[in-house]
Amino acid sequence: MAKVTRGKRRQRSVKKKVKRSVPTGIAHIFATFNNTVISFSDEKGNIISWATGGTAGNKGSRKSTPFAAQMAADQASKSARDAGMNRIIIEVKGPGQGREAAIKTIAAS
Repeated sequence: MAKVTRGKRRQRSVKKKVKRSVPTGIAHIFATFNNTVISFSDEKGNIISWATGGTAGNKGSRKSTPFAAQMAADQASKSARDAGMNRIIIEVKGPGQGREAAIKTIAAS
C-alpha cells in the first residue's frame, strides 16, 4: 500500500478593500435599447459603484424597461452613498428607455 502525503497548504495573501470617502462624484448613465448601465465615479474617473438592469435581478427583455433602470440606479446609489458621496453630476448617454427613470431615482436618493 502506497503512502499518501499531502503538501503544505499555501496561505494566500488577501488584499483589503480600501474604503474611500468621496464627497463629490459623477453618475454615468448609459442607456441602450437592451439594457441600462449606471456607474458612479469620483472626479478623476475611478469607479466607486455600478449596477445594470441585469444585476438588479431582471433578465431578457425586462432589462430594457424603465423599472429595471430604476432598480439599478437605486442599487448603485446606495453603495455610492455608503462610500460617502453626497454631491453628484449626472452624465447621460444613449437612446434607451431607462434614462429618465434612472435620473429621477438618483435625484431622489
